[in-house]
Amino acid sequence: MMPILKLAAKSLMNRWATAALTLFTIAISTGLLLGVERLRTEARISFSNTISGADLIVGARSGAVQLLLYSVFRIGNATNNITMESYDKLKKSKAIAWTIPISLGDSHKGYRVLGTNGDYFRHYRYGRKQKLAFKAGKPFSDLFDVVLGAEVARALNYKLGDRIVIAHGLGRAGLTKHDATPFAVSGILAPTGTPVDRTVHVSLEAIEAIHVDWKSGAKMPGRTTPADAIRRMDLRPHQITAFIIGLKSKLAVFRQQRRINNFNEEPLLAILPGVTLLELWGLMGTAEKALLAISWLVVASGILGMLAVILSGLNERRREMAILRSVGARPAHLAGLMTAEAGVLTLAGVVAGIALHYLAIAVARPFIRAEFGIDLPFGLLTSYHWALLGAIFAAGLLIGLIPAWRAYRYTVSDGLIVRT
Repeated sequence: MMPILKLAAKSLMNRWATAALTLFTIAISTGLLLGVERLRTEARISFSNTISGADLIVGARSGAVQLLLYSVFRIGNATNNITMESYDKLKKSKAIAWTIPISLGDSHKGYRVLGTNGDYFRHYRYGRKQKLAFKAGKPFSDLFDVVLGAEVARALNYKLGDRIVIAHGLGRAGLTKHDATPFAVSGILAPTGTPVDRTVHVSLEAIEAIHVDWKSGAKMPGRTTPADAIRRMDLRPHQITAFIIGLKSKLAVFRQQRRINNFNEEPLLAILPGVTLLELWGLMGTAEKALLAISWLVVASGILGMLAVILSGLNERRREMAILRSVGARPAHLAGLMTAEAGVLTLAGVVAGIALHYLAIAVARPFIRAEFGIDLPFGLLTSYHWALLGAIFAAGLLIGLIPAWRAYRYTVSDGLIVRT
């Protein structure tokens, strides 16, 4: 076996340019497959950890996915709000460690405005239970302070101290601007790769303040209350859109979920965010499978490219085969040589593909983390990855059987015939 491998290696070195090109093709294919698979896995983990550390999300009774979409991803709207009386009553449970109230409904140049309180910055977690960090500034302290997500600040070129105006309603233009009560940027959050980056954060009291002169969703004509007068008002909110719950013990999660879902004062829905995130990811499974299928097609094209190179060179190597036969090589030896060459090329391509995979992670990791919030670890390849690489190597060996069969059928006289 070893003499065949040595002969295959020397034969490939003799045709180093063609062999290098084939090896590079397989390496690119292997590296792409590993990269897509790791990115797919980490994207799923990142998606599942868009919000982490939260045990329940509570909103008006609707669908679980709908509640998750508007409370976490800022997509869509709630069917109804939750009264503060219900919120206060529910959060007094001894099993609850903390809550984060959420109020939605306004926007700023296409970005959703979220009303909350200081617990949002203390308890909200994403990814692998990472805390929200400030790139600049601090949480809102004044009534008309605003904290911007990283994407909002970057896209609109905002900095600390800039004044912004919130609009009533959604969309880039909004319905009506709350221009009588502008906000000052007090903080800019560090990138998270989650919907937090696309959110404008204000206090719950600020949401009430900008709607002082509003009634039934419309501004009262001719009425504009000065900002100083608004500051002296009781701005405790009457309603919120949803709230997030963290429990003291995970064992109480189903009991609290049942308690909220059976709440008598108003119809509410409590969902487990992790379970609902997986359900939502399942709806996107087609795109995930398509991405993996494309990667396998690239690998197949690399293997087929190797076959084309070996077959095209086989006709030119008839004289070499005849010489080998004349010095005692049997047809089985020639077939073994072709198979060994395919195996050596595939194995070298797989090893080079692994190296390219880690090199790509080193180069792209900061960009992917900043832009998409996906952390690509330098972890060792898993058993699943090794199974993929084994499948590529096996495919290369199987493809090598085709030129091996042709070489097996060669005779000494084939190498002496001049074909035109």
